[in-house]
Amino acid sequence: MRKYLLLSAVLLSGAAAGAWLMTQAGAETSAPPESADLAQGEKLYQSYCASCHGANLEGQPDWRSPGPDGTLPAPPHDETGHTWHHPDSVLFDYTRLGGKATLAAQGVDFASGMPGFGDQLSDDQIWNILAYIKSTWPDRQQQIQAERSAAESQREGN
Repeated sequence: MRKYLLLSAVLLSGAAAGAWLMTQAGAETSAPPESADLAQGEKLYQSYCASCHGANLEGQPDWRSPGPDGTLPAPPHDETGHTWHHPDSVLFDYTRLGGKATLAAQGVDFASGMPGFGDQLSDDQIWNILAYIKSTWPDRQQQIQAERSAAESQREGN
């Protein structure tokens, strides 16, 4: 009987943790500020992101092939990567919560090497980093990404 009670407690704790993560991803995504501080975004990018994603947003070599531990190397954030394929809400959650937590909240089991920075960066700082990254893209990528963000925002009723 003790085993079943312990197992039940563990399962309930896991379910509660999963439910909490689901509410954290997307539900608390703050809206981008009306104006961004690109200079701060660039400085924060260099401090928090460049060690993995490259000082020039170039990503790590062979970023599309999993490493020995099964995780993909950090992708580029320039126009050659896939960052611009995602709406703002996904980019924000990925940065704030980390890749694994963000995807788990969407029901995807994925070995992501992207840590969450929500305990180190404010929402505005994250938005400034994202604005800096987006400012480096050619007009075409900026337009496509903006359209995807607007469509996602409409689906979510924002």
